[in-house]
Amino acid sequence: MEEKKRFRWSGFSYTTRLTVMFALIAAMTAMVAMGVVSFVWEEHFKTYTTENMETLAETTAKRIGSSYAETKSLMDPTTISPAIQASEMTSGVAVRVVDAQNQTVYDSSAVIEEVLGGRRWIQTLEPLDPSRVAVAPIISDGETVGSVRIWVYGSETLMRQPDQVFRQNSYQAMLIAAAVAIVLASCIGFLFARNLVRPINRMSKTAAAITEGDLSARTGLRGEDEISRLGETFDEMAESVEKDRELERRLTTDVAHELRTPLMAIQATVEAMIDGVYEPDEERLNTVNSEVQRLGRLVEALLKLSRLENRSTPMKEEKVNVGQLIEGIVSTHEMFVADSGLTLNYYAEPDVYVLGDPDMIRQATANLISNAVRYTGEGGRIDVNVAKTDLMALISVRDTGIGLSPEEAKMVFSRFWRADAGRNRDAGGLGVGLAVVKEIVDRHGGWVQVEGEKGKGACFTMFLPLLAPEKPTKPTRKSRR
Repeated sequence: MEEKKRFRWSGFSYTTRLTVMFALIAAMTAMVAMGVVSFVWEEHFKTYTTENMETLAETTAKRIGSSYAETKSLMDPTTISPAIQASEMTSGVAVRVVDAQNQTVYDSSAVIEEVLGGRRWIQTLEPLDPSRVAVAPIISDGETVGSVRIWVYGSETLMRQPDQVFRQNSYQAMLIAAAVAIVLASCIGFLFARNLVRPINRMSKTAAAITEGDLSARTGLRGEDEISRLGETFDEMAESVEKDRELERRLTTDVAHELRTPLMAIQATVEAMIDGVYEPDEERLNTVNSEVQRLGRLVEALLKLSRLENRSTPMKEEKVNVGQLIEGIVSTHEMFVADSGLTLNYYAEPDVYVLGDPDMIRQATANLISNAVRYTGEGGRIDVNVAKTDLMALISVRDTGIGLSPEEAKMVFSRFWRADAGRNRDAGGLGVGLAVVKEIVDRHGGWVQVEGEKGKGACFTMFLPLLAPEKPTKPTRKSRR
């Protein structure tokens, strides 16, 4: 037996739901307004009609009293003529005149028959609610000689038929206005929802296009509202994904090229020794060993970056004297820089302390120095400085190499990126060294920036949170060639 389908609000589109909500809000507003208006209308309208009937009874009684002063009889037609006029001029209203003994003198609701010696009342219509009768005394010369009673035919209140029709028409008009309001609210809700959903649908289509492989797809949303800002952020994310994918493609090409060269050298040398072309002497074995070490360095660089990004390498937190730490790194790179025909200068302010992993800081600084050597021609200069501000410790490496453009400065810390000018250099790397620097600095709660100009060198600066200094020491200044 099939299960009955349950009503699910989430099964409707956002446009439909918002349209229905607008209609419901309009309906509820109309119902509340009609309820309030009906209550006020009933109370005030009843009061208004009651006051009209009471005023009519009082006016008629005064006129009858004035006539009675002259005729001295309520049976005289002239005396009761105001009552006759009131009944004829006001449709749907019964007018009754009684004397002081409560005997009916005139009744517009009665059917009478003329008989010898007077009138005979055949039938009279009594009010439905005796308490809802307008009564006014007939006074002549200070004496009450009778009263005028007025009520409405077939009504428990003093509302005449035209008044009741007017009230019903008013309610119908309010119902029509409520229906129109609901329709208008539904239309406005539909248009509002469609305009609201349109950018969301555009983002959905863009996401679907990116999923299918079109990384160039963009929403193109611009504006100051929340959805437009979301669209702009989405486009920035898509652009970042596209750039990373392009860098990964470049990585594949770079890795294939970098690995193929040493592998081919190893393969050619080993095959030549197997075929007897080369003797397996020390020179040939050193060639194979050199290429194997080159392969190891390439793989190790990739592993380091992967471990840093995945946070799989634990970070030690030690109090580090930055000046002493960098001095050791400069000493170990002295021969490497000198062999490249460059001058290495080092200056450190005293008492610069940070809380961090000394091995990671050492690795990041070494990467910056190696990068400076790689892109600085013979005869150039590399300056390593350690300084501090009120809050941050600064480690900067400045060179006089090929420099970089503002566009390149934005990409220099991206994974697998290398400056085009250094792509064909024998000493070029895979482009992961600066990405490793950024990951290390990020893990220390700092940041790294680059400044430079094409053909005039570059300066990379790492900013790390500063700790309170220890005992002051003298500045250290060294220059090595």
